[in-house]
Amino acid sequence: MARPTPLSGYPELLPAARAVEREVISSLSHTFELHGFANIETRVAEPLDRLAKGGEIDKEIYVLRRLQAAGDPESEGDTGGDGSSDRRLGLHFDLTVPFARYVLEHAGSLEFPFRRYQIQPCWRGERPQEGRYRQFTQADIDIVGKDELPFHHDVEVMRVMVQALDALPLPPLSFQVNNRKLIQGFYQGLGIPDVTAAIRQIDKLDKLPEDAVAELLVRHAGASDDQARRCLELATIRVSDRSLLERVRSLGVDDDLLDRGLDELMSVLDGCADVVGERVSVEANLRIARGLDYYTGTVVEIYMQGYERLKAVGGGGRYDALADDGRTTYPGVGISFGLSRTLVPLLSEGVLRGSRAVPSAVLVALADEESRPTSDRVAAALRARDISCEVVASPQKYGRQIRYAERRGIPFVWFPATEPGGSDQVKDIRSGDQVDADAASWVPPDDDARATIVVSASSTDERQTQ
Repeated sequence: MARPTPLSGYPELLPAARAVEREVISSLSHTFELHGFANIETRVAEPLDRLAKGGEIDKEIYVLRRLQAAGDPESEGDTGGDGSSDRRLGLHFDLTVPFARYVLEHAGSLEFPFRRYQIQPCWRGERPQEGRYRQFTQADIDIVGKDELPFHHDVEVMRVMVQALDALPLPPLSFQVNNRKLIQGFYQGLGIPDVTAAIRQIDKLDKLPEDAVAELLVRHAGASDDQARRCLELATIRVSDRSLLERVRSLGVDDDLLDRGLDELMSVLDGCADVVGERVSVEANLRIARGLDYYTGTVVEIYMQGYERLKAVGGGGRYDALADDGRTTYPGVGISFGLSRTLVPLLSEGVLRGSRAVPSAVLVALADEESRPTSDRVAAALRARDISCEVVASPQKYGRQIRYAERRGIPFVWFPATEPGGSDQVKDIRSGDQVDADAASWVPPDDDARATIVVSASSTDERQTQ
């Protein structure tokens, strides 16, 4: 069989790197659950008509069909007994669209407000590049209400995600927050004819220079040159304190919606003030618009210091009518964090790595094949107390067995007693210390009990100075 050709856009992690990803997922899950968020997992496939409503990425949706589908009417989509054999299915490109469907489908069994977190792969058929993949994992949290959802949940979701990411050994992260009511009210107060178009053009400021965006505001939103200039003045405001109020008011625009958005944005800043630290910051950035139409209030994008080339590594906001069955509306607020987008570049550059490629903390040595039952009993006693271990594959000189442990990153080698009445011994192969030990009571240091995330300080410092 010929050697396989790698597929671009589908990152596969080696065991040590996968250990990092699993530790990150475990940490995020722990923080989310501390705040009462329940975990769910949605199916990978959704009807194409529902996916197409979820965003402007129709050309990037992967269609799901069987290989022998041609000419078979039952293969055109879901034939799971509901009679809808002509439904066309696609793989979900984010976790928000399937979550909205999940809420509608299971509303009768859920208690509202419903707090969920979801960590799953997604698929998007775009051109692969650093930070953008065809298969990637996201971590989402959302709070969804029934007909109404008080604003304090916007602050809560932001605080939870700040605390979740602050617990991770990542480069510094910046939460850039805005409010769609604020910018929409500002554009209304200016008298811009097409407010929605104006929001879409402002959202392009991270890709185009200000002069180009000003031209787009005139061409697509019907703005005058002066109105376009004032839109850009608003978009340049970026502060993390209450000076935001004065900066916006100084632009001389009056509108009730603007006032409500400004109050909500200040509430988010004030509400996060006690959870930000050296690793995570929160600030108002009035350039942030997020192009999707379903955002109605708070919007946020998350950036990683030293990796601004990746653009946002997370984002989200308030959506007042993403899920609606015609009788009941389910407003919500949520944030998505791009695990793959964040971790794969950090792993490839050596900023993060796993402490070892295997979960084993102990390698149980084997004097000879006849003593394998003894080594197996030692391993069983360690595992009974949740100490991960493995027995060496074949009896060799102890020096080779130690080198085997070194190659796999296993910190301890256990030597069962070879003489009646003798003591077992355990060796820390890093320091060379070897002591008597009992498999019924010995425990490794906490830092060695499981594979951990190792941060390369030199790599992090280098990135931050670039």
